[in-house]
Amino acid sequence: MTDAAYYRPVPSPLTGRWQLAGGWTRFSQFELLARGRPPRIVDTAPDEVMHALTAPRAPVLGLSMDQPRLMGIVNATPDSFSDGGAYQPLNQARALLDQGAEILDIGGESTRPGAAELSQAEEIARILPVISAMAAQAPISADTRKAGVARAALSAGAGMINDVSGFDFDPDLPPLVAKAGVPVCLMHAQGLPETMQDDPRYGDVLLDVYDALAARVDRAVAAGIARDRIVIDPGIGFGKTSAHNLAILRRISLFHGLGCPVLLGVSRKRFIGTIGGAEIAADRGPGTLALTIEAVAQGIQIHRVHDAAMIRQGLRMWGALQENGAKQE
Repeated sequence: MTDAAYYRPVPSPLTGRWQLAGGWTRFSQFELLARGRPPRIVDTAPDEVMHALTAPRAPVLGLSMDQPRLMGIVNATPDSFSDGGAYQPLNQARALLDQGAEILDIGGESTRPGAAELSQAEEIARILPVISAMAAQAPISADTRKAGVARAALSAGAGMINDVSGFDFDPDLPPLVAKAGVPVCLMHAQGLPETMQDDPRYGDVLLDVYDALAARVDRAVAAGIARDRIVIDPGIGFGKTSAHNLAILRRISLFHGLGCPVLLGVSRKRFIGTIGGAEIAADRGPGTLALTIEAVAQGIQIHRVHDAAMIRQGLRMWGALQENGAKQE
């Protein structure tokens, strides 16, 4: 797709002509992007682009997408990069809800750089007690790339699947999700966790990731999954250098062009520590908040976080400063 043109909505929250994705921010102009050419600002876009950018997004797990939503991370793992083994998962799930998380994302397999694959049986054993205990308390997303684990999680009360491989890992997962009729998050990753950070390369990382996610969405639709049940995630830190991550984050509003809600997972990522001078993952909260607020300003709907209370407070203050503000319940 070397000759393709891409239209990124340029947020103009107070004065924009059009509402972005039925959400809290607006836009009047576009940044026209193409491989091998400098970006330029234009005032118009094709009708299909306008429809994708302005159409309200369907609710996810019963939550409207007209305000930023927080997804709390529950790692039922001993080896996650940030907090593996640091807490009892069920206690953490309850704490995140108390802090303002609206969705719990429960995972049993670490996908940090260098992580090895876990057996399905062990992954299921880690997550099922937490899902079963919390399913009546909050919407549950199961963070897994495996059909067997997803089947068990859905039976235990999960209502969404979050696949970090974007359906690249297990060919049995798309038909399972389609049959279940549940929403799914398709993330972009270059390579497997074991090797994804060895030497990631792109021609144009922003446009390459956009095209890859477009292909994943098309594949999911072809498998029988309704487009309005698909969430996308550009996969910050998954087969990407710090420069790649920053290039995506600077222009993340481009991904609204896929017509799906966008999920962002930057919480405590290594590049925040590298740039911000925080070696310990738990000290990367301020950098996480800065990136989250910038993404909210670009209309990103779902934010996967470790520190729900801090992010909620920051978003409330940001929303209070906006005349047409991002609501925070």
